[in-house]
Amino acid sequence: MTHGTAIMFAVAAVLGLIGVVMLLRLKSSQTTERQVYAFRMVGIMLVSAAIVLVFSAWATWQWTVAP
Repeated sequence: MTHGTAIMFAVAAVLGLIGVVMLLRLKSSQTTERQVYAFRMVGIMLVSAAIVLVFSAWATWQWTVAP
């Protein structure tokens, strides 16, 4: 695994973790209507970005492996 691929996996993990935390904050009763909208929108975008980045990192890793 190259350094670039490892960095992609690490960034995907951070984005996914932040996105999941934001989505879990929706369960709090202290969130305002504006926060619910923002947490939902940004959380879903971060989780989606993490999924796409993992797919890209996995493909990059597979392309660098010799058959």
